[in-house]
Amino acid sequence: MPFTRPSRRRRSSRRPRAARVPRRAVGLAVAVVLAATGCGGNGDGDTPQEGTPSSLGDLARQELSWSPCIPSPVSEGNQPAPSPLPDGTPWECAFMDVPLDYSAPDGETIELGLIRVKARNTSRRIGSLLFNFGGPGGSGITALPAFAPEYETLRSRYDLVSFDPRGVGRSEGVRCFDDSELDAFFAQDATPDRPAEERALVDSLEDYAAACEDDSGELLPHVGTENAARDMDLMRQVLGDEKLYYFGISYGTELGAVYAHLFPRTVGRAVLDAVVDPGGTALEGALGQARGFQLALDNFVQDCVERGDDCLLPGGTPDEVKTFIRNLLTRLDQTPVDGVGTRELTQTHAANGIIQALYSKEYWPYLEQALDEADGGDGALLLALSDSLNGRDETGHYNNLQAANAAINCVDTKQRFTREDVEEYLPQFREASPVLGEWFAWGLLGCSQWPVPGTWEHPVVSAPDAPPILVVGTTGDPATPYEGAAAMAAALGKGVGVEVTYRGEGHGAYNSGDACIKRIVDAYLLNGKVPASGTVCPTT
Repeated sequence: MPFTRPSRRRRSSRRPRAARVPRRAVGLAVAVVLAATGCGGNGDGDTPQEGTPSSLGDLARQELSWSPCIPSPVSEGNQPAPSPLPDGTPWECAFMDVPLDYSAPDGETIELGLIRVKARNTSRRIGSLLFNFGGPGGSGITALPAFAPEYETLRSRYDLVSFDPRGVGRSEGVRCFDDSELDAFFAQDATPDRPAEERALVDSLEDYAAACEDDSGELLPHVGTENAARDMDLMRQVLGDEKLYYFGISYGTELGAVYAHLFPRTVGRAVLDAVVDPGGTALEGALGQARGFQLALDNFVQDCVERGDDCLLPGGTPDEVKTFIRNLLTRLDQTPVDGVGTRELTQTHAANGIIQALYSKEYWPYLEQALDEADGGDGALLLALSDSLNGRDETGHYNNLQAANAAINCVDTKQRFTREDVEEYLPQFREASPVLGEWFAWGLLGCSQWPVPGTWEHPVVSAPDAPPILVVGTTGDPATPYEGAAAMAAALGKGVGVEVTYRGEGHGAYNSGDACIKRIVDAYLLNGKVPASGTVCPTT
């Protein structure tokens, strides 16, 4: 449920509940306290050969039992059943068995949850269009119904299908801390400035990793991106499609590119929107995100200043407004303010709330109001934004977004950092983002205590035998900076990666409302029309 637009009054007395903040399923951010901000590569061992029905035996021939979706239990996200589409078409859900370990396909299996809505025109149906909305750790079962109106044109010829990847939500999910432990974990000081605080942060990460191992130890080695890509190929077979038609956003671009590398001959049409740089290390990814969010913050502040007296934040210049934000964060480090109920708005919550709101320009009015209210001692709105980022609902229950995010990132990425590393890199992060850089720097410790080793520094995505794949970058994207699109297009291979640029703000171009981008993507997915690489939108 979206916000109503906030009033322009200073010191509003409205204290919204966390659930009022819509969760950004597209490109869900990494909580800075975990902060595996670099979307890492593949953690699933040696690269296997392309899967076939014969190599997967009965799993490739299983028949899914589709039925009306039901509400998810608290342990799997606490989400209501999705409402039918406006034309009355219902959502259907099913579970699919996949190997826990693809090197032993006849061994233990786990379940993945799927959701679909059928194509409108069955006589012209192309097949299933499979979505991954990012994270890693985001629930496709939750996201697809939420964003379905944006894809109604595509439903003219596709069944719209998504899933919770292994480790996520309705699938075999990673479990770590309980709700009360997560409340404390996400409130803690994530940018220590004295040795005792550094030790406390490392101890909490160690406790968190130990809890994940205790609850999900058998699953943790098998939740990496390559296994998720292999799951998608099994889905393709079980859904009855000769080719995979795919729409990946944010981390979903990395997942789709890894699929193209492993299974180039079964790629049908694929769109990668809000693109992860496949060549970046964890350090480079974190620095890139710090720069991206600083750019988004700069644009937010500039917009506020240009509105003059209508801007709620003090300061007549961009530098003065950014100084106000830095000073507010410094103040909250020493003295949190009232949040919701007995919960307080800490400095870490405030940083998380800012990051969440910078994902989309439509959130800027709420960020402005939240900062204004926090300055006056009311931290409810900024805390609500932080809760949205961390997957906490209004009843105090958390989904497993951040647990899955940590598990996938840490089994994917080879790099592990120490406190000494962070101290060395802090100047680079402060330069990249004077306001938020320290959170991204200390976030490098997110995998430092993880019980499962990672495999490599970045994913392999070369796919010279694949057909053209649309790679869409946004110039003002904070989470997956624009440069990643060119890097991905080049890495996929000449003639495979077709780069399209959206000149605008936000994380993800297709849902931005830009008619030019929608026209290009729709023509490609519905009719196979490949645009010229280097196309820019809007055209004027």
